[in-house]
Amino acid sequence: MLKEGTKAPDFESELDDGQLFHLASLRGRKNVVLYFYPKDFTAGCTREACSFQVNYEAIKQFDAVIVGISPDSLESHRSFRERYSLEFPLIADPRKQIVKAYDAQGFLSLIARVTYVIDKEGTIRSVIRHDLAIGRHLSDVLTALERIETEASSADQSRGT
Repeated sequence: MLKEGTKAPDFESELDDGQLFHLASLRGRKNVVLYFYPKDFTAGCTREACSFQVNYEAIKQFDAVIVGISPDSLESHRSFRERYSLEFPLIADPRKQIVKAYDAQGFLSLIARVTYVIDKEGTIRSVIRHDLAIGRHLSDVLTALERIETEASSADQSRGT
């Protein structure tokens, strides 16, 4: 896994809705919750995605977007999003290029269940990996986003803005 405090590797990829996603385009505008998961429609991955969806408004309040990545196809992602009414986009990474860039490879060629919380400057602020304790991803993400917001507010106050 990549380390906290490092710059998030930039990438471009097609989203499940056909739009192009470019991570760098969010710099200076949004915090990013970038989560890697093994497979659409499996019990754990469905639980994780639905947990993010149920709490999407809370995450958006921290000026953040969620993007999920797995090696499944765009068609699988579209079906997954539709079936579970997911409001956030998913990226297909069948050749695992983004997985490799983010060192999200797990055991036996599976994708690790890892989440990166990236601040508006493109710095990885939190790395969360709970392969089995899936429910902890959400609470850890919210804690990381709250810390980013608190630090940004403190910096603004010290600058007098």
